[in-house]
Amino acid sequence: MTNDGKSDGGLPPNKFNAHAWIVGAPEIGEGTWIGAFTLIDGLGGLRIGKGCDIANGAQILSHSTVKRCVSERRYPSIESKPTLIEDYVFVGANAVVQMGSRVGHHSVIAAGAVVLEDTEIPAYSLVAGVPARIVRDIRDEIDNMSIAAERQ
Repeated sequence: MTNDGKSDGGLPPNKFNAHAWIVGAPEIGEGTWIGAFTLIDGLGGLRIGKGCDIANGAQILSHSTVKRCVSERRYPSIESKPTLIEDYVFVGANAVVQMGSRVGHHSVIAAGAVVLEDTEIPAYSLVAGVPARIVRDIRDEIDNMSIAAERQ
């Protein structure tokens, strides 16, 4: 970014992180933090809830060119599907959430996990792996953290 506020040929400016690439018009909730080197793709419709943390290198997608590419352009369209990340979700470093997915509130997407297209992650889930699978419900762990914090 130059001193006059114009782009210097790098990433378009955004209010979250100068080193994040935010495209389209995603809805991003209050108190959400977005790390460097992330891709936040709002082209197909994206809503990220309040209080989320999106770690460095994560990608949250709402469109895909797969069908267009593998069909040798016979499928002419870029596909898109709305993606939803509910409130208080942590998305780990280099994780990918593909288009059409819904991640329930208070969930954790582990570093490097890949949430496949159209996947629904229930609230309070820890998911990990490629493809991402539910490891466990973290509701009790969150409750225990809250109790410990109150005692301090």
